[in-house]
Amino acid sequence: MRFSFKLQRRLALASATLAALALHGQRAWAQSAWPSKPVKIIVPFAPGGTTDILARAVAPELSRAFGQQFIVENRAGAGGNVGADAVAKSAPDGYTLLMGTVGTHSINKALYSKMPFDSQKDFAPITLVAGVPNVMVMNADKANALRITNVTEFVRYARANPGKLSMASSGNGTSIHLAGELFKSMTGTFMTHIPYRGSGPAMLDLVGGNVEVMFDNLPSALPQIKAGKLRAFGVTTAQRSPVLPDVPTVEEAGPLKGYEASSWFGLFAPAGTPPEVVARIQQEIAKSFGTVAMQDKLLSQGAIPGGNTPAQFSAFIDAEHKKWAQVVKASGAKVD
Repeated sequence: MRFSFKLQRRLALASATLAALALHGQRAWAQSAWPSKPVKIIVPFAPGGTTDILARAVAPELSRAFGQQFIVENRAGAGGNVGADAVAKSAPDGYTLLMGTVGTHSINKALYSKMPFDSQKDFAPITLVAGVPNVMVMNADKANALRITNVTEFVRYARANPGKLSMASSGNGTSIHLAGELFKSMTGTFMTHIPYRGSGPAMLDLVGGNVEVMFDNLPSALPQIKAGKLRAFGVTTAQRSPVLPDVPTVEEAGPLKGYEASSWFGLFAPAGTPPEVVARIQQEIAKSFGTVAMQDKLLSQGAIPGGNTPAQFSAFIDAEHKKWAQVVKASGAKVD
């Protein structure tokens, strides 16, 4: 039996259509099947810091959107590497996510001599959650006792008293640590670095007077600044923050030409996570960031909402790798 050319084309077209419908059905099934149980968002730092604050801000939004609980779990250590590594080695099924940072995904690769994961190959970027400035803060009582009211006076005292001031951070390799190291290298000062397992514990010791200064992320430092327990000397971005309009940038307060060390936070999944799952999470976060309530919530804390696509976020991370490698080299910071 001979088939006409037209009939052959029709059969081929029908076969392709059926295959496409089958594939669409599989994707639709995969999308509808996820999530069928709670999803973990790993925060690679202790509770109370900005990474934790932002994770707990987006988790309820995702829980409402997907009808399953998105649970925040803190796994601190090694500048965020412990928690990030746990996610990198998790099953790529969409049930374990990471609230990564500029430290875990841009700084640490240049700062640590050995890394337990590849920050670019072992993760599927989902979306940028927020960008925030760091802010140089000092324990208010210590600042008053030493009569330090601004960056210039701080630098003068630190140069005259090397090692007498201690600088807290959320851990080796974090943006908070590196912002301080960059400041030290540009001002020729020496402060003893005291790393903690997150911004929360560091902030407790700073407010308690056990350490003197910190270059903390603005959202976690803001309540203590407003309460008068910390004195803000300058924000680390090129422009002033709308939530602290009277606080100069470190660059203009120093003056320290070219000083800039801001932070960012974003959601990641293990590499190999289905693209449909990654896309759905990004879309729901972007949707929530489009609401006035969520925008006000983040902006009032000094955070600028993100929500970009996985492709855009991936390109952003590539650029950040190059930028921070240069900053790490210039600062001389290194962690073995």
